[in-house]
Amino acid sequence: MAGNMELICKRCFPEATRVTDRFHVKKLATEALQEMRIKYRWEAMDAENEAIEESKKTGHPFQAEVLHNGDTIKQLLARSRYVLYKKPSAWTESQKNRAELLFQSFPS
Repeated sequence: MAGNMELICKRCFPEATRVTDRFHVKKLATEALQEMRIKYRWEAMDAENEAIEESKKTGHPFQAEVLHNGDTIKQLLARSRYVLYKKPSAWTESQKNRAELLFQSFPS
């Protein structure tokens, strides 16, 4: 709660108990998770771009690392967005595979 709103609440409702609502806690957690996923995705894109530039300099064709489900790291990070917000019991088989790869590749 913003400082000014907290002061108003204390003055107007001195006996009230403040609580944290589940919706906003979940919203903050999912936003933080989304920021991490996007950060890792940008890092993967930057690394791939550097590898492409290096392959151009050396004359070797660029070949992105493909994971066992057929995704590259960049694709894994892009396609895992909705997996992170669903219950594991609601995952499809491909989402289970993608989640397993994601958590192995990015354990933090």
